[in-house]
Amino acid sequence: MSPAPLITHRAIHEESGPDAAVPAHYGAPLREQRRLVAGTAVVDLGHLEVLEVRGDDRATWLTTVTSQVFTDRTEGDSFEACVLSPQGRVESLFQVATGPESFFLITDPGTRERLHDYLALMTFANRIELVERDDLHVLGSCAPLATVFGEESPTPTATWVQAWPEVAPGGVAYGPDPDFPEPWHLTLVSDAELRTPGAPWRKPEFFAGLWAAEAVRIVNHRPRLVREVDEKTIPHELDLLRTAVHTNKGCYRGQETVAKVLNLGQPPRRLVRLHLDGSQDMPAPVGAEVFFGTKKVGTLTSSALHADEGPVALAVLKRTVPHDAALIVAFEVGEASVKLDASQVTVVTERDHGERPKAAQLRR
Repeated sequence: MSPAPLITHRAIHEESGPDAAVPAHYGAPLREQRRLVAGTAVVDLGHLEVLEVRGDDRATWLTTVTSQVFTDRTEGDSFEACVLSPQGRVESLFQVATGPESFFLITDPGTRERLHDYLALMTFANRIELVERDDLHVLGSCAPLATVFGEESPTPTATWVQAWPEVAPGGVAYGPDPDFPEPWHLTLVSDAELRTPGAPWRKPEFFAGLWAAEAVRIVNHRPRLVREVDEKTIPHELDLLRTAVHTNKGCYRGQETVAKVLNLGQPPRRLVRLHLDGSQDMPAPVGAEVFFGTKKVGTLTSSALHADEGPVALAVLKRTVPHDAALIVAFEVGEASVKLDASQVTVVTERDHGERPKAAQLRR
């Protein structure tokens, strides 16, 4: 169960969905977004879940059971990792903040249990302790907490700092970098400390709603587990090989699919950023269908109103859709059918494997 929001004054929540537990905005979404990007506001992400992994074998063990390398990490290091199915499909996606004697795994709401169960199953004789840290509260920001709150900032337990779009060691980029990526921090703070009565950071002007964070994430081309991932997703489709999958490390579950698609094939689908027609003043909902001509080619997975870019979205499309094709996003509002024009910004593209050798022919 998610903790109560830190600020309730003028807080507006989404009616349903994975983010309904935290404020979507506080009455001025675009102004909140500008304060977030300027480094003067944070986003209450108390619905994100934290799993701490302790124990002497934690680094070597996590390296064997996930898609990433955990060895040779030092306190303060930030990175990302996946758990893949034997068929190479994404089961878990999480951010990792390195503490002095543990790793803090930060997961989307409602997804920690599956990750915990898998890791517990794989423990065997390793010296490992898994701790669900419901005493920690996650804050999202475009700047360090000390920059936002000043000298009287709350004390972080750990901080994850986004390296995206930089390609991590062992990673492979599946598309171009976003034009103007914003920095992003996830800071873990004691929930009790954040709720200290009269604390200087408990002021509404320090907070922006989740919609501001989602707008930043979309223009950064950043997928989320609860938004862009479904039961068929392989990491190549979302450019996750850039930061969350190490392609040169030893064996891990799903490695065969990762290697085959990377070296020989193409992902069947691709993540794309869309610019939507805003003239109808109709925000496109998550789940809206995407059409190329009369053919459905994908689904809208995330949608937001960006302060500078206007209506933006992420969608997962069939790979065969041309990158310069004009698209239509269709959805229902009451009894009315709405269709919005959409243009693409490439996130994932085809990988060039070079000219393949000709097949040998038998001589008669």
